[in-house]
Amino acid sequence: MAHHHLWIIPSWTAAISAKGIAWYILLFMSVISPRSVYGQVSYSIAEEMAKGSFVGNIAQDLGLDLKRLKSGKARVYTTDSTEYIELNRERGVLVIKERIDREALCGQTTPCALHFQIILENPMELYRVTVEIVDVNDNAPTFKNNEKRFEISESAVIGSKFVLEKAMDLDIGTNGLQSYTLKPTDNFVLKLHSQADGSKKVEMVLQKPLDREKEENMSLLLTAMDGGDPLMSGTVQIYVTVLDANDNAPVFTKSVYKSVIAENSPKGTLVTSVSASDADKGGNGEVSYLISNTLDGVSELFHIKENGDIILVGKVDYEAAKYYQIDIEAVDNGGLSDSSKLIVDVTDVNDNNPVINIISQSSSINEDSATNTVVAMISVDDPDSATNGEVNCGINDNIPFAIKSTSNGFYSIVTVSALDRETDSEYNITVMCSDEGVPSLSSRISLKLQITDVNDNAPLFEKSSYEAAITENNSPGLSVFAVRAVDADWKQNARVSYILDESMINGVAISSYVSVNAESGVIHAVRSFDYEQIKDFTFRVKAQDGGSPPLNNNVSVKIIIQDQNDNAPQILYPVQTSSSVVAEIVPRSADIGYLVTKVVAVDVDSGQNAWLSYKLVKATDRALFEVGAQNGEIRTIRQVTDKDAVKQKLTVIVEDNGQPSRSATVNVNVAVADSFPEVLSEFTDFTHDKEYNENLTFYLVLALAVVSFLFVVSLIAILSVKCYRWRRDRMFYKSNGHLPVIPYYPPLYADVGGTGTLQHVYNYEVCRTTDSRKSDLKYSRPSSQSIISLDTSGTLSLRKAQRQNMVMDDPDDEITDVNDNAPLFEKSSYEAAITENNSPGLSVFAVRAVDADWKQNARVSYILDESMINGVAISSYVSVNAESGVIHAVRSFDYEQIKDFQFWVKAQDGGSPPLTSNVSVKIAIQDQNDNAPQMLYPVQTSSSMVAEIVPRSADIGYLVTKVVAVDVDSGQNAWLSYKLVKATDRALFEVGAQNGEIRTIRQVTDKDAVKQKLTVIVEDNGQPSRSATVNVNVAVADSFPEVLSEFTDFTHDKERNDNLTFYLVLALAVVSFLFVVSLIAILSVKCYRWRRDRMFYKSNGHLPVIPYYPPLYADVGGTGTLQHVYNYEVCRTTDSRKSDLKYSRPSSQSIISLDTSGTLSLRKAQRDKIVVDNPDDEVS
Repeated sequence: MAHHHLWIIPSWTAAISAKGIAWYILLFMSVISPRSVYGQVSYSIAEEMAKGSFVGNIAQDLGLDLKRLKSGKARVYTTDSTEYIELNRERGVLVIKERIDREALCGQTTPCALHFQIILENPMELYRVTVEIVDVNDNAPTFKNNEKRFEISESAVIGSKFVLEKAMDLDIGTNGLQSYTLKPTDNFVLKLHSQADGSKKVEMVLQKPLDREKEENMSLLLTAMDGGDPLMSGTVQIYVTVLDANDNAPVFTKSVYKSVIAENSPKGTLVTSVSASDADKGGNGEVSYLISNTLDGVSELFHIKENGDIILVGKVDYEAAKYYQIDIEAVDNGGLSDSSKLIVDVTDVNDNNPVINIISQSSSINEDSATNTVVAMISVDDPDSATNGEVNCGINDNIPFAIKSTSNGFYSIVTVSALDRETDSEYNITVMCSDEGVPSLSSRISLKLQITDVNDNAPLFEKSSYEAAITENNSPGLSVFAVRAVDADWKQNARVSYILDESMINGVAISSYVSVNAESGVIHAVRSFDYEQIKDFTFRVKAQDGGSPPLNNNVSVKIIIQDQNDNAPQILYPVQTSSSVVAEIVPRSADIGYLVTKVVAVDVDSGQNAWLSYKLVKATDRALFEVGAQNGEIRTIRQVTDKDAVKQKLTVIVEDNGQPSRSATVNVNVAVADSFPEVLSEFTDFTHDKEYNENLTFYLVLALAVVSFLFVVSLIAILSVKCYRWRRDRMFYKSNGHLPVIPYYPPLYADVGGTGTLQHVYNYEVCRTTDSRKSDLKYSRPSSQSIISLDTSGTLSLRKAQRQNMVMDDPDDEITDVNDNAPLFEKSSYEAAITENNSPGLSVFAVRAVDADWKQNARVSYILDESMINGVAISSYVSVNAESGVIHAVRSFDYEQIKDFQFWVKAQDGGSPPLTSNVSVKIAIQDQNDNAPQMLYPVQTSSSMVAEIVPRSADIGYLVTKVVAVDVDSGQNAWLSYKLVKATDRALFEVGAQNGEIRTIRQVTDKDAVKQKLTVIVEDNGQPSRSATVNVNVAVADSFPEVLSEFTDFTHDKERNDNLTFYLVLALAVVSFLFVVSLIAILSVKCYRWRRDRMFYKSNGHLPVIPYYPPLYADVGGTGTLQHVYNYEVCRTTDSRKSDLKYSRPSSQSIISLDTSGTLSLRKAQRDKIVVDNPDDEVS
């Protein structure tokens, strides 16, 4: 940093119209408010410094504290988007942000400087900073061409001048171009001419005559050098060819030409004409012109013709260059030349719109802000000059703001009247700036300003009073209706709470009748009401906002108790008895409208619940009688004939008009006869008429099922007995008469004796509960103690043995915390969305609160604030994790039932006493495409056929029918589209994609089939989409008989079985036959075996001894072979069980002993002593 300066500028007022000035001119900033201070500081740095290089200590130079830089959000503001310098707020210094190239930034302009502002907010302050860029010698002089060629006549006189190309050096000052040298100097010397713009005209002057015969070609070197350190240079090679004599050089008519051209002139515009003459004759007198400017881009903007006309070939811009100096050279064919200069002044044209830049802007402002409060600061710049650059700015009308000029090109927008957020919650301020040029150019920007709310409005109910009705016998907690108040304020100030104003009704507090939800205003019935006890009651509800202090309002509410349809109609006539029959007699001569009888009924309810309607639901002949819907009169609807049956039975239903309706049914017996004996003969068994089974198929199916079941059970029983006996015989014979030892293990028990008796693995489950410590399970405790133990709250505690080892670095600096900060939520309210049909337990999102205290005082727990939603506790909707604040969905939501709900979450710290705060949480249920379209028309039935008839004379576009469908979803999920997917003749019909209308698309002809079947699919617009299909039957015919003949079996695509009864009877007969045959076969086998056994018994044959252990006999020999009770059976013959076994009791232990429990044990010592009464039957 070379140096810096600081100026403090006092405030002053300028006119709104201000003239734009160049970007490098210092701008003085005015004071917006009395407390604002503005100043200016300047620095000087060298170009090409590295990024991060130090520029200056702006905080120290402006006298600002580092805290002020941070709190004011100090930043660098530039009029363009390029920032070469940045502010380090932590250190309060300016550093290089981007590499600075002075030549690219300023060109040849000197001095070269960067101008920007330091902006601070709260309050707004601006400081002007100027950084001068010092040139370093980083560019060498350069020539556009590497060589220059001349053809000079040998007769050229001494002193003849030849213009050389000038070198260009992008550096300035001593680092710029300083001198030229020409070598060798035998024939030519170098001559420099200073020009008005500071540049030098370079000429090569002949100082010694040329002799073509001695030296025809020459080579010279022109060198350009700057004055930097180190010195840098550039060279160009000059080649001279000596020609025959050319006596005269061209001469311009003027040494300097001047011309004026407007910026943005089109290409081809004539700038001026120059002229040079040559006294020679012939070819040596012909003159050609050229522009000798090389590196400054002039040759790309201008072109000189052979006749000396200079025309514009590029685009000139007044803001880029206000004038151009063009070096012109005239050369004859002999190589002699002359030079001149053309100065072209560029006049300004109003071709630049004013540029508006926002310096600082407030996004919001309190509605009670004072007038002249600054809400935004802008800068305006117009690069044009004079009146073209003078700018006037204004804002849109009918808003409480004005724009004021603070200095040249800087404006502030301030309030000029009171603000009201409830009238206008935000403003779009349009700033429009226009210059004084002709035609005038303008620019505009829009600023959005939010008005912050102040609690200045009390809640207002939507109605002056409310009235609602509730049906008696309601369930306690039923939601009656909701009152709603609206607060014109915003956020917390507009948050309305509803409070029940305590009063008495018949000596009972109103709170025992109803309650009001503080959040939603929903009024709930606390008790079940009885219309006979109380008809209506009135109370008041207060609405209070959440402002400070709160504002409130109240409203009157009247609730009317409505009667409920809790009584069915009672039939008074005809009287229904089971012991006698009452029949109404209708003579066969009765005319149409003959009054048969009248059904009389009453309903003890009131209002529409007692309005009765009558309907004939069943009759022997539906075409003979009708019942009056309102009066219950039964009348004939046609002439009675001899063919009508004498016995007529009518069933009439009487319904009331309640919701839901209740009904009673009465049977009316009618006799169509002219004499009482005829009636008596027909109605002998009428009183005992029972409902006959009109569905024979049901009983046939039932019989078939029962017989089949018995048949299957018999087969299973037979096979089970056979298998049991076969296994028993196999086991006995393989054991050589010894009974096998079969161990028995109860289910799920395992062998733990180590003998390996059990061949399989058994599994056990041991479940612990919160009371498992009281169970019989014992757990060993380790000898050592853990450092950290977990308590029920989830916090970790250190044991005393280790707590003493923990010390702070400096125990004297310990500050004991006091619970003086309540938890603060990160947001004032939360909103989240969840898609319907979610899985219960799904994590929705998390609320988070921070407590500025320490340790236990800063430990935050989250609690769900209990409230009711539609009469249901909020805890049945969501839950909150006490530690993390994560909110989980307790149930699966249905968008069609609830679209959103709101509740409160409380954050409580662990201090004593604890401090709390709460936050409002709103969860929106998002619709999911979970419902397919439902068909309303045409109705699809399996028992009847519905066909649309299209006449053969129908024209194109004839409306056949319309498919009507609905989707209970919402939004795009309910947008339906219709498509014809299948048709008997696709070329005859089409369906409207949006309206479902089926129309003909060509003329109907006689060749078209009568039977036409269309299949239409209805799809919704959900992702994925759901659909429904409907079949539409169409008949192309002119008469109904034609349709009937063709559509006899149209409704059934497959042949239905008309002989179902026959097949059921056949199946029943077959199964019954098989069942009887099986029984006969079993009995035959039994009889055969019985006869065979009898024959063998009478033959005195010896039978094998089959040991039999009656049930409940056990081994008591003490050998331990049998671990459990086993049953054995010993059979000698079919009748051997009837014989008596005799057992002798030897001196040794008995073989079989009978204990009191009925079990017998066999001992080995007496096994040979068993005898029976018949020695032939000895057991062996």
